[in-house]
Amino acid sequence: MKYSEIVEAAEFIKSREVCVPEIGIILGTGLGELTNMLESQIKIEYSSIPHFVTSTVESHNGSLIFGSLFGKQIVMMQGRFHLYEGYTMDQITFPLRVMKELGIKLLLVSNACGGLNASYDAASLMLLDDHINFLPGNPLVGRNISEMGPRFPDMSRPYDPDINQKFKIIAEKLGIILHEGVYAAWIGPSLETRAEYRFLRMAGADVVGMSTVPEVIVANHMQLPTAAISVVTDICDPDNLKPLILDEVFMHAARGGENLKQLIVEFIRTY
Repeated sequence: MKYSEIVEAAEFIKSREVCVPEIGIILGTGLGELTNMLESQIKIEYSSIPHFVTSTVESHNGSLIFGSLFGKQIVMMQGRFHLYEGYTMDQITFPLRVMKELGIKLLLVSNACGGLNASYDAASLMLLDDHINFLPGNPLVGRNISEMGPRFPDMSRPYDPDINQKFKIIAEKLGIILHEGVYAAWIGPSLETRAEYRFLRMAGADVVGMSTVPEVIVANHMQLPTAAISVVTDICDPDNLKPLILDEVFMHAARGGENLKQLIVEFIRTY
């Protein structure tokens, strides 16, 4: 990835007379309806933006949505990219680089995940406190984009403690259960075996998913304050493992997504 490509994509988007966004939001599986809360929307398809690729996942539309909420300017990434689709780390994280070039000062990430922690129910929410990268690679491998960040960025606090604290206060105020824990990134697309679920539990993971970590690493490289919330769409109990039913995943994503929407709306209102 070249910095000039990031600038080219950003300049193309600016030519569409979009707002200068303050907050960037990456939407996960089944959570695309969150775009409905934006006012004065401008939608730009990925396929029209230089150097963007397009998502192959059925539930992920491919577009940047610009708009406002409570006077805050926002850009949402509706449809993200995954390693299991065959894309590179550079391609997965390129849109985030462009959003930063456009001006975002804060990143919020959502995802759908499997619940490893026995106390988590389907459709429950987990605020990421930390993660474990089991993906085969790191988006910062290769030539450093020095215009955007250092060669060796710190990852001691990948998720901003102040933002997390604010989300916890909001959740308590709204009466929403918000767990806090560790996200394990797994490449997919096949789901994990019983033995792998046991291993992930032993490693300290509370949930497992196939996204988020590449974007969070790049956000930290760019010194972009970040928070991420997972929606538990299925229970990964190795001692009582049932085959995944995709319709149930989307149902739980929609249920959890309603609570997530409330959290994000209130966060933006008080930001």
